[in-house]
Amino acid sequence: MQADPKQSNILRLLDHTRHFMRSKFEKFGLIGAGVFIGILVSLNISAWADKTSVAQLPIDELRVFAEVFAKVKSDYVETVEDKKLINEALSGMLQGLDPHSTFMDADAYKELQAGTQGEFGGLGIEVAMEDGLVKVVTPIEDSPAYKAGLKSGDLIIKLDDAQVRGMSLNDAVKRMRGVPETKIVLTVVRKGEDKPLTFTLTRAIIKAQSVKNKWIEQDYGYVRITQFQERTGEDLAKALKTLSAENKTPLKGLVLDLRNNPGGLLDAAVGVSAAFLPKDDLVVYTEGRVADSKMRLTATPMDYARRGKSDYLKDLPEEFKSVPIVVLINAGSASASEIVAGALQDHKRATIMGIQSFGKGSVQTILPMNNGSAIKLTTARYFTPNGRSIQAKGIVPDMNVDDGSDPSLSLHEADLKRHLSNPNEGKANADKSADDAKAKAAADKLKEEKHAETRGPIEPASKDDFQFMQALNLLKGQPVLKAPEPAKVSAAKP
Repeated sequence: MQADPKQSNILRLLDHTRHFMRSKFEKFGLIGAGVFIGILVSLNISAWADKTSVAQLPIDELRVFAEVFAKVKSDYVETVEDKKLINEALSGMLQGLDPHSTFMDADAYKELQAGTQGEFGGLGIEVAMEDGLVKVVTPIEDSPAYKAGLKSGDLIIKLDDAQVRGMSLNDAVKRMRGVPETKIVLTVVRKGEDKPLTFTLTRAIIKAQSVKNKWIEQDYGYVRITQFQERTGEDLAKALKTLSAENKTPLKGLVLDLRNNPGGLLDAAVGVSAAFLPKDDLVVYTEGRVADSKMRLTATPMDYARRGKSDYLKDLPEEFKSVPIVVLINAGSASASEIVAGALQDHKRATIMGIQSFGKGSVQTILPMNNGSAIKLTTARYFTPNGRSIQAKGIVPDMNVDDGSDPSLSLHEADLKRHLSNPNEGKANADKSADDAKAKAAADKLKEEKHAETRGPIEPASKDDFQFMQALNLLKGQPVLKAPEPAKVSAAKP
């Protein structure tokens, strides 16, 4: 059989690389570095025959990698284990792509799995890496971080006495998680504050109850989803059935609260959407480079009742397919919560109220590795049923209702470095410019007014919750206010 010329080229490159590495590093006793680069090449020979369209391996760049690896091993001031060097290199590779791709060692992977199951030990913060520091995306409701007053956009600069700059995101998360009842001090830079703020938090078992429900008053229900976890769809179905059973007359309206919901599992978002949409309606579709990343997910059990689940929506009362709904969102609503809001908005199934959402329109796939580690890799962009990408843009509410906070303090995907572009960016430029102008005008107005010191967390669905009260007004057909009256600062007495 005639040899594949591409494989022959690879073998020649392999021999050349081994010869180069042997002559270059033999005097250091580091032949292993040359073997390392040789293995990188040889492992791809079999894959080459199956994927002839794959670009030629960057031999020159891999050679430089091996040279750097060898120099660190031989010249660095302290001895460094091979495993640490490789893991750090992998972490840098993933972090350099976008804010959401990351390498996870075996421990970090286990923690991620625990988080999606709804219970883990730590502080309860959704975070991202920005300029070598950790930025708070949103605190999880009822968590130590939420109760202490951490806010979206806060920049964590120290964990106890350790500087965050120089840590990987995984290292920072490991430090924040730990044994329940132990304390940690977070030093935070907050926009608008002259000095760093310090928060002493006590770690706890984070049992995130992803679905909460209550009666607002007769005939009006309230459901809050704080995260999208493995059981979120089932828990929502139970909550809705409870509301229906306890109300003697048909519901007149429902408030679905997705504020400060950082997202979670994609199939859970499809299940939540399916609870309110007709069967087979398109919820979301994704586009990526590989076949597995191209999906069309609809309101069908096959797309939401995964992992061996039964159809948890089959007995859901029909009234939830037609009851008027107001969905509340804000800058802390991201990813899966934006999928739900976008689907209900496109199908004109709900009125979206609040302020523009975070804008995370990418899909991350967890890819386990052979040694127990894993990578979280951005593999696709998702689109609402009408073909809108919310990447770095967010869901724009049907009714913009502010909560009185300074919009310049809100964190969005577009604020993160290396964020993916929006494929509809050209089409949306005019809208974006208008949105930016409105946001700037609102920020300028708020800066001119002197507000009292920052409020603590407001109890959702309470009389102090301005956005919630406006959602209730809309359902009742009453006037909706756009923003609360600004707090006035009384003049100081001499």
